Amino acid sequence: MNNIADAVYNKALEFKRRFPKTIAWRLRAHSKVVAKFFNPGEEANYVFIAQKNWHWYNLLSTYIVVLTNKRILLAQKRLLFGYWYLSITPDMFNDLTVKSGIIWGKINIDTIKETVILSNIDKRALPEIETQVTTYMMEQNQKMIKIEKNIQ
Repeated sequence: MNNIADAVYNKALEFKRRFPKTIAWRLRAHSKVVAKFFNPGEEANYVFIAQKNWHWYNLLSTYIVVLTNKRILLAQKRLLFGYWYLSITPDMFNDLTVKSGIIWGKINIDTIKETVILSNIDKRALPEIETQVTTYMMEQNQKMIKIEKNIQ
């Protein structure tokens, strides 16, 4: 588990270095939480960071977002105790919306049950995140279509 947490943390740091206007705190702690939920054979393909909230002025809800080869994981280590964790499987994914402001942008991941709003992202990172998430979801949908055809 420690190797997974380190790999996720390093990818999060690399994202933060490339897009320094993204607001994020406690990346190592969040990486440890998300690593707890990796399944055997699961790998971190892409990592980005954001605030999971609607308002730009709420700066205390940093989440780490990991696209694995099987699903999207979101995690936050709470300040005093506990954590928050969310898993989005490809069959739950509906749509992705990108919004850009003057300094920061937002990514809305629409699922069957809820809309996950990720904010305070350096607006220069938005095209990269959109490409990564959309490409990932299209690949996963193609895999699901092949599996369904093989079943029939």
